[in-house]
Order: sequence, then C-alpha cells, then structure tokens
Amino acid sequence: MTISAQSVHKEKILQDHLIAQLESGEGYERRDPKVDYDRALAMDRALVLRFIQSTQPEAWEKLTQHYTASAEEVFFKQLEKALKDRGLLDVLRKGIKIVPGIALSLCYFRPASGLEPKRIAEYRANILSVMDEVEYSQKHGGRLDVVLFVNGLPVVTIEAKNLLTGSTFRNAEKQYRDDRAPAGEPLLTLKRGALVHFALDEDNASMTTRLMNGKTRFLPFNRGRDGGAGNPDVEDEHRIAYLYRSGSWGEAIFSRSVLLDVIGQFMHLEVSGKDEVMIFPRFQQLDAVRKIMAHAKVHGTGANYLIQHSAGSGKSNTIGWLAHHAINLHDGTDRQVFNTAIIVTDRVVLDRQLQGTVTQFEQTTGVVKKIDGTSRQLKDAIAKGARIIVTTIQKFSTDHLRELSGQGDRTFAVIVDEAHSSQSGKSAQAMTDALTREANSSDDIEDLIAEYQKARGPQANISFFAFTATPRNVTLERFGVKGADGHPHPFHLYSMRQAIEEGFILDVLQNYMTYKAYYQLEKAIDDDPELSGRKGQRKVARYASLHPTAIGQKVEIIVEHFRRHVMHELNGQAKAMIVTQSREHALKYFFGVQNYIKAQGYADLKALVAFSGDLDVNGEPTTEADLNGFAETELPGRFDGFKPDGTAYPDTYHILIVAEKYQTGFDQPKLCAMYVDRKLSNLQAVQTLSRLNRTRAGKDRTFILDFQNTIEDIQNAFRPFYEVTTVEAMSDPNQVYDLEGRLYKFGYLDKDEIERFAQIYFKGPLSTADRPRLEGLVRQAVARFDADDDEGRQEEFRQLLKSFNRFYAFIAQVISLDDTGLEKLASYGSWLSRLLPNRELPPEIEITEDMLRLQAFKVDQKEQGSASLSPGDTQALAAISEFGAKPYNEDEKKELSEIVQAFNDRHGTQFSEADMIRFEQVNRDILDEDLTEMLRNNPPDVVYSAFAQAFFQGAIRMFQRDNEMRNIVLSDPEARDKATRHFFNRALREARESA
Repeated sequence: MTISAQSVHKEKILQDHLIAQLESGEGYERRDPKVDYDRALAMDRALVLRFIQSTQPEAWEKLTQHYTASAEEVFFKQLEKALKDRGLLDVLRKGIKIVPGIALSLCYFRPASGLEPKRIAEYRANILSVMDEVEYSQKHGGRLDVVLFVNGLPVVTIEAKNLLTGSTFRNAEKQYRDDRAPAGEPLLTLKRGALVHFALDEDNASMTTRLMNGKTRFLPFNRGRDGGAGNPDVEDEHRIAYLYRSGSWGEAIFSRSVLLDVIGQFMHLEVSGKDEVMIFPRFQQLDAVRKIMAHAKVHGTGANYLIQHSAGSGKSNTIGWLAHHAINLHDGTDRQVFNTAIIVTDRVVLDRQLQGTVTQFEQTTGVVKKIDGTSRQLKDAIAKGARIIVTTIQKFSTDHLRELSGQGDRTFAVIVDEAHSSQSGKSAQAMTDALTREANSSDDIEDLIAEYQKARGPQANISFFAFTATPRNVTLERFGVKGADGHPHPFHLYSMRQAIEEGFILDVLQNYMTYKAYYQLEKAIDDDPELSGRKGQRKVARYASLHPTAIGQKVEIIVEHFRRHVMHELNGQAKAMIVTQSREHALKYFFGVQNYIKAQGYADLKALVAFSGDLDVNGEPTTEADLNGFAETELPGRFDGFKPDGTAYPDTYHILIVAEKYQTGFDQPKLCAMYVDRKLSNLQAVQTLSRLNRTRAGKDRTFILDFQNTIEDIQNAFRPFYEVTTVEAMSDPNQVYDLEGRLYKFGYLDKDEIERFAQIYFKGPLSTADRPRLEGLVRQAVARFDADDDEGRQEEFRQLLKSFNRFYAFIAQVISLDDTGLEKLASYGSWLSRLLPNRELPPEIEITEDMLRLQAFKVDQKEQGSASLSPGDTQALAAISEFGAKPYNEDEKKELSEIVQAFNDRHGTQFSEADMIRFEQVNRDILDEDLTEMLRNNPPDVVYSAFAQAFFQGAIRMFQRDNEMRNIVLSDPEARDKATRHFFNRALREARESA
C-alpha cells in the first residue's frame, strides 16, 4: 500500500496498514461495515450463515426442513440467546443446539494431530474477517477503528492512534474509558460481546477484556525492550508488527493459528463470588507457552527449560496453559510428545490457586488429577496414565512410589513451580526414579551402582519446565540453556524490571530510608574476658538491641512514620509490617508498639504479632494466639480485615510484627510499608521486601524504613534478579574430586568399609537385618572421628562432608557421571553425616544489668531516597566454589537451658544440657535434603507440623532404650513441644543459612 506525504499524518494510517497486512499476509477477508455489520446482533450475519452452510450443510438442511421459511430467524434467535446466556467464548467452543437436536458449531479449532484430515479441513474452513470504522451503537454514531471477526462473530476490537498526529495508545485507552460505555451495547458487553479490546499506536499495545467506563484497566501487551517495557525496533515496520504480521518473532497474534489457539485453549472466564473476569493471556505468557511448545515439538523430550518470570506475571495461569498444551503436543510425525504432564511444588500445603487454575482450563472432565491425598493416590495416577497431575514433590519419596516401575517407555513434562535447589534433593531424585525405573537386568553390584548414578542425570523421557522469578546459581546450571558464551541462560524471560515498568508489580525500593543505632554502654565488671572478642561483641549488641530504650525509640519512629505517611493510603486500609531479628525481638516490639499507642492515645491504631512456639511473659508460656486473641490460622484474614465470605471483622489491624513468619509466601496487596530491624542478605532480602510489591487500585508507592541494612546492601541483593539472571561461570565439576580428596585426608574414612557398605546398600531393597550392618560399618568411622580431640578438624570435616553430599547431588544431575566410587561415597556419606556427633555448644554468655548498663542510645536517620535500580544495573551470580561451616546461633544455648530446667521442674528429673543435646542426633537423623528444602522454602507455621511429626518419631527411636526420657517425650505434650520448637528453630536456621 502506497502512502502519500499528505496522508502520513492522518489518524487512520495505522489502522489502514494493519488491515492491509491482515488481508495480504494472514488471510483475512475485508468486509463492509455499512452493509455487513448488524448492530442489533453485533455480528456479520451473512458471514455467520456462510460459515454454517458451507461447513455443516447436512445440519443446515435438517434445520430448514424442520423450520422451513423461518429457519434463519430461529437460528439467529437461538444464537443471540446463547450469546446472552453463555457468552461468546462458550459459544465459539461448544456451539449451539436447536430442537430437535441439531448441533451447530460456530468455530473449529486446530486438532492436536494431523491424523484426521476431516478435522484439518474444518479448521481451515474458519473465516477470519476484518471491518474498519464500525458503527457499533444503535444509540449514537460512535465508531470503533477496527473489529476482527471469526466466522462472523466479533472477537477483537481495536482503537489505533498515529504518533505523528500527537496521539498515543494512551489516548486510545482514554477513548475506550470515556466514549465506549458498554451499557446496552452488545459488542462491548462482557461475555456477550468481543472477547478483548486493544489500544494501539505504532510503538505500544495494551488490552482489556472488560470495559467499565472510567474504571477500565488496560494491561500492557508488549514484547519487552532491552530488558524493560516497550517493544524493540523492527526494520521497515512498526514496533507492534507482531500483532498483525508474522516474522522473526513468530506468528502474528491476530493470525489464524495464534488467535484461534488463544480462543480455544487460553481464554477462560474466572469466577470468584459475584466477580467475573475474562482472562486473555498477557504477551509474555502466550509467548512463553508457544515458544516452549515449538521447541519441544522439534526436539522431543529430554530438554530442560528455565522460565524466569517475575512476580506479577501470572505464573499460575502460565503453568496451567503449558500443562494443557503439553499433553496435546504432537511432533512432525504426529506422535504424541508427552504422555503426562506433572506439576510439582515443594510447598507443604499445595498451592490451591494452582490446583484450581489448572483445573479450570480443563475442557474434558477427568484430565486433571489433583493429588491432595496420600502418595498412593499419586502412584495410581501415574500408573493409570493420568494426563495432568498436580502434586507436591515430597510425595515421591514414599514407599508407594518406590514400588512403581515400567514408566521408562512413557514421556513426561515435569513443570516445577518455584524452581530452586530443591531440585537436587532426594525427592527430586525419587521423582526421576519413579518415572524411569525399570526391572533390574543385572546382579552385578557395579552395574547396579552405575545404573543408579545414571538415573541421577538427564533422562531422555523427561523434560523439565522450571519456573522462578529468582533463580539461584544451581537453578541456572540445572535448567538453563547454554548460550554462545558457554553459560546457562533462561529459555524465556519476563524480568522484574519489565514487570515494574509495565505496572504489574511495584518497585519496592522507590522510597527507602535507613537508620543507624548508636549506643553507649557502661561496663560494670572491668576486664571481663567473656565480653571480649567477636562473640562477646555480638552478645553486647543483642543486649543493646533488646533494651527497652532501644525498642522504644525505634517504635516511636515507626508509629509516627506510619501515621504521618502511610496510614491514610488506600482510603485508610493501608497495612505495614515490622520485620524483627528474633522471636524475643518480635515480642518486645509488640509490647512496645502497644504501650506507645496507649501512651499517645492512638485508639485508631492496632497491631498484631506473629512468631512460632511460645515465649515467657511474666513467667507464663505465651503464644501469638494468646497475645492476639484468636487462632494463628485466622491471622491473615484478621490482618486483611475480611472473613472468607467477604464480611468485615469488627477490629481493624494496621501493623503486623513478625519474626521469620510471613516473610515469604504472604500475599497481602494492602501492605504499603515495611520496617526492617534485622540483617537481610541476598535472596532473603528480595523475598522479604517483595511482600510489598503487590499492586492494588490506589496503591502507587511503598515505604521502607531499615534499621539494619544500608541501601547498598539491599541493592546488591536485588541486582542479580532485576533483569535476566546470569552466572559468572559454570561451576567446576572437578570440585567434587577436590572435596573427595580433602575428606579422605582426615583419616576418618576407610575405602574398604565404604566398599562393603556399598555391597549391602545397592544390592536391592534393604532388609531389617541390613540396617544395623550398615550402621555398624559407618560407626567405625564415627569412632575414629570421636578419637580426634581437635574440634576444629572435626567441624571442618562435618561441613566438608555436607558440602560433598550437596555438590555431588547437584553435579550428578547436570552431568552424566561415570564413576561409581563417587556414588558409593555419597551414599555412605549421607549415613555418616547423620551419625556424627554434633560439636559441643560453647558456654553461654549471660549479660545482665550487673555487667552492663545502657548509658545512652540514639537512632539517627542516615540515608533517604530511592534505592531503585537502573537499567543495566545487574550483577551475575557466582559459581559454586566455596564450601564452609555455618556458625552457631548465640541465642540457642540459653533457650536450651530453659528447656532443660522446664523438663526437670515438671518431672523431678536431673537432666543436663548434655542430655538434651542428644536431641541434635534426632535432627541429624531426620534432616535429609527434602525436609531441609521444606524448611527453607515454606513459612515456619506451615512446615512446623511436618517437622514435629518427624522429630517425634525420631526421638522415640533414639530414646527407645532410655525409659525416663522416652516416657516424658511420650506422655508430656507440653514438654515435648518445647523441645521440638527449639530444635525446629535450629533446623530452620541451618536450612535457610545453607541456601
């Protein structure tokens, strides 16, 4: 189409170009709106009839025979009724029926395979058409620039602007809001009318599925530009050419293949109570699914795909769409690529939103199996060939799944929700085993070990699709695609930066303020050696941080800032969170906030507290439920202010004070401020502060006051995940041999004992008699370890052994190894790590007012402003290279002594702390990779019950010969819970610090 110099500045230039491209390149038929558009029915009647009569002549003949001259009138009356009652999407998918049982299809979707020529011909018979300047209203002369039709039914409306005239897609959005009122307009009514509405200019696109006048919300529909919002330049075309023209980016969005795929397999009506939302995939969702499926169609199974999609990207929907597309994918020879799609998460409580999302895409009942029961249910679902399975990864580590075999000839798409290092744990290995295990064909131990080792690596019948917003280095190396630089990269990216720039999430670093605490202490006991050195300094700092004066000054800053800057946001519904460094700090803050509110007469302000277990308050064990006045399970709803049925609670709470709990996995869009009084680093900082990034109408800014970290600290934590996450270099797999060599140098290990261990361990299912034999072999190394009086060497060995076990499990998944000696050491080392005695806890330093007095304390503001990152401000992750020990927490011994005292007071016993430390052995017995990952990636209140059950069973096994301790564990739930809580917190810290 030739454009004159005079017409280039006309408003219609973009819509004319778009229509010309759809006609010439995508097979659209151009129709005349003045002749062909029926405003009352909001359709192209003649085209609807042409499609029905040409594709279903027998059904139309039957209709005309039954209704004679009124057949056409009856047809359109029933079609209009179906559109009003069921909506256009349902009519396109399911058609309509007319008495006496005449079924009529309004659209044919692409079949999964080409084995049925009739269905291919039907799909090709769909008629795509376009009209411009469509007068859609019977009330006035309002026009829409462009309307796209499928078989005469309108599916897309478009308002297009020309940048050269000074108008942008924002003007198009405003036109929809101000001049496209949906009331009484069938073309613009939700469900009844067009499925989606686009606002365009030459550079940008946005879309909405529901017109609500001034409340209409448009979402960006752009490809992304240089890691941020917008679209890249296109040679000799507009930047939005991907909508109407197929090119290097793939098939056009409005092409037959993409548009009908979106209507048939992506769009759905989401119903929540009285609210209805029509879901149209965002660009990154549609692009990810289609690109992944295109790659799998060509390359088959056995590949890994890392999808780095930021929070706010609609990950649950993307996972659901990917699963349904995967089970319908056929390769170039029309063979099914994936027999089953398995969606796994490491969350203890399976994400119900994910279950529901995947199920709502189900168009054939029974396709989706939600494993919300036992592992036997999972085994049956796999064995019976279920098409889509949704489960937790922990269920693969059970005896039921170990019985499963014969799946090696079937193919699986394993979709991992929140992928991270848990995919190198025992549950991940158990999943691979279950999906590949075949009957053993050899009795030779070396062959069996080689097969076991091979099963750790990549499997030809399994493709992994790993989703995460914040990939660790191991995640990138495990699932990333190796680029030209030799480093792994995500297969598909929707970055944190792009999500922020497009408004899907908020930039939580936009308003960041830091404070520095200064204190002056008077030392009552001069030259006390216990207060010298690094440990003494930490204890002194903790003493100062818990002092009522310190808490009081920070509380004043927090409450006054909240009242002045935050409280009135969101029409008074704004919330805030105080993040503290320990349970005791949370308790002190809670009382401090309450006292300050009361002293100032702030009756309109209320606070809640969240911590695990109980704490001493006036000599009585007290839980968060005792302090808040309701069960801890009610806290999220109480803090939000609304019950599950939508009715409001009588009390309004504004501030939530937390210690560990609610720092991950807590979705509260009303959070507008966070007050941080604990050190945050790396991924922990990103996950904690990201509690603030959820969007909500009226929420356009957030506030962070930080008493512990600098702006530079936080920026360093966010940098690796702001744009595409990369690694500096691949981890050197040869480090596994370095670790192996270092372990043998200690003299604790004996190769002959490891060999004899392997002969028993790998011969097949272990019998009751095998276990004591294996333990006896391992305890010979434990005896040599105990005989060494160098505690430093012992601790170094402990940590190196853990490092070897973790690194080997990781590297064996990335590379197909051919060294059974490593497999033998890994299996032996796993047992040894659990049986090694824990290092002795250092003596406690108890600081009192007799030793120190706080003379002065002040808090000064240090930094204020934006901590936001700039485009290109990124940092690559380091490769795995350091293997070291984690220091003990200084507060754990004090809690332990209190537990010992409680045991002795309640039962008249004389247990020492050394007796209680034996529970450390229980922790080592139960803390395998799976439980460690559960602790690392779930809120403490969610994972505690699973830990407590394992700890109880482990304690009974350990103390079976110690009647006194066993009887207390069995008969005294309160004492048992105190001990369990202590060792739970120990395990929780170790798991998270070793991430």
